[in-house]
Amino acid sequence: MSLLDTLRRLFPAPPAPRPPQGLREKSVQCVGPHGLHRMAYTEWGHAANRKVLVCAHGLTRNGRDFDFLARALADDYRVVCPDVVGRGRSDWLGVKTDYSFPLYVSDMVTLLARLDADTVHWVGTSMGGIIGMLLAALPHTPVSRLVLNDVGPLITAVSLQRIGEYVGRAPKFPTMEAAEAWIREASAPFGALSDAQWRHLTQYSVRPVEGGFAMVYDPGIGDIFRTTPIVTDVDLWDAYKAIRCPTLVIRGAESDLLETKTVEMMATTGPRARTVEIPGVGHAPVLMDDAQIAVVRDFLDER
Repeated sequence: MSLLDTLRRLFPAPPAPRPPQGLREKSVQCVGPHGLHRMAYTEWGHAANRKVLVCAHGLTRNGRDFDFLARALADDYRVVCPDVVGRGRSDWLGVKTDYSFPLYVSDMVTLLARLDADTVHWVGTSMGGIIGMLLAALPHTPVSRLVLNDVGPLITAVSLQRIGEYVGRAPKFPTMEAAEAWIREASAPFGALSDAQWRHLTQYSVRPVEGGFAMVYDPGIGDIFRTTPIVTDVDLWDAYKAIRCPTLVIRGAESDLLETKTVEMMATTGPRARTVEIPGVGHAPVLMDDAQIAVVRDFLDER
């Protein structure tokens, strides 16, 4: 036996890294004002990876919106995409007034405890960005890097009135083709998506019901828009100014929810966010194409 063979036997090469694990569907039990509820989430990448990225969706959306982003980042992160309660595979609440940001933030803290994550990076679209902003503003926050996707500390009354016109009012669809046609029209501000991307969004936006398909969110999340007149903007500047972690703001160039002047102020106060504008998109960029994914990846990878 040669000296080289002897050395190889005494000091074997370390095993090759395992390929990233695929999607895993899980859930965690949370508590609210009127009892327990289950929050579902999908997880990508190595379950033991200490680098955790949480991706939180918009008001009527769900965690599967981030499949494209999660696949792209799963080599580097354990990517966790929750279905906020009342959406996706998560439970619906019996008392609709419980749908609120304090509960959403509390649920995310429970999720992070389940993940055993001391620090996380956070990507939040619209409502998911507000949850991330409120969590990042807390003392001893686990959020170490924050991406706010088309949302900021000032939310216009006009955009909220527009959202209130459709939340919880989607029809029942006789076929998947009818569902996709409706979603394409209602979500036109997402921009020019491919047929495959629209099909993906539709597949995870509806569920089979008697006589067709219905949206996978509780219509009750829209009750607050119908019971509380929206006449003023929502002001969360105090929370934003308390954020200390590096922050990126992505704005759809045609967004009516995040105004240009708000983005300009976000760049000069609080965490002094870096800002990027996506042309040809309203509310909100869906972070599916390579260019939008690269914006997120480059920011998260910075040292």
